[in-house]
Amino acid sequence: IATDRSLPNAQHAIELLDSAQTPCYCLDIGLYQPIPVIMLDPNSSVPLYLQLKELIKEQIEEGIYEAGKRLPSERELAQLHKISRMTARQALQSLTIDGFIATRTGKGTYVSESRIKQELRSLTSFTQDMHQRGFKPGSRVIECGVIQANDEVAAYLRLPPESSVGVLSRLRLANGEPIAWEVCHLNLAYCPEILERFDFSIHSLYAVLRETYDVHLVEARQAIAARMPSPKERQMLALPQRTPVLALDRVTMNHQHQPIEYVNSVYRGDRYQLYTTLGSADLDVKGTIS
Repeated sequence: IATDRSLPNAQHAIELLDSAQTPCYCLDIGLYQPIPVIMLDPNSSVPLYLQLKELIKEQIEEGIYEAGKRLPSERELAQLHKISRMTARQALQSLTIDGFIATRTGKGTYVSESRIKQELRSLTSFTQDMHQRGFKPGSRVIECGVIQANDEVAAYLRLPPESSVGVLSRLRLANGEPIAWEVCHLNLAYCPEILERFDFSIHSLYAVLRETYDVHLVEARQAIAARMPSPKERQMLALPQRTPVLALDRVTMNHQHQPIEYVNSVYRGDRYQLYTTLGSADLDVKGTIS
């Protein structure tokens, strides 16, 4: 039994018991049920820090360490696995870089929220994408109106310079959490008065285009880049320090290959993951390798 409040819960069990795998009841904080310790192999060709990293990663993916749960400290990991604190630090740093964990100043290291995955092969709206993944989508309108297109926007929408275009800037939410900041420019020739008629904090843009204007978006060209956010982007997305973003620039077209929207999106790099499925260039139409 421990009553020293200066020690973390896991440390009570480590210091008071011969085995860190034995449950320990602490009067001040209750029952500590340790996670089973899997010893690392010092004779393996895989560095110890990578072994520890993969072990913690597996425990996160299996739900042993749940999102938002505090991880053991460097000292606790070093004692549990009989390694140096430097090795434990390397493992935690690598997990942080990969987005699995995040450090909260003065509080410790915690498991990051699971990332939202988007399949690059399909052209879906943010609302559809969130629903398909079990999240509640939301939007906060930052700007909505008609402006004169600059040269870049006019070129992407194939319009004369300084043409009138719609601009819709929204903060996109998943379960109430900011996930992306999206600025969309619309060719109003295909959807006149769309921004005046609809509240896009509750409506899906793609659904309105399809159902009200009979505009079906069937094709898109998209460029993706990882970078650090601007101060404004970091503020809008409530990003932790040194968290990168995924910047997406997309031109979306209708069935006549006419550009309808040009959108610039910035996604949280710690909460969003893009993926695709690749096939061999040598596959024939039957799906066999020729």
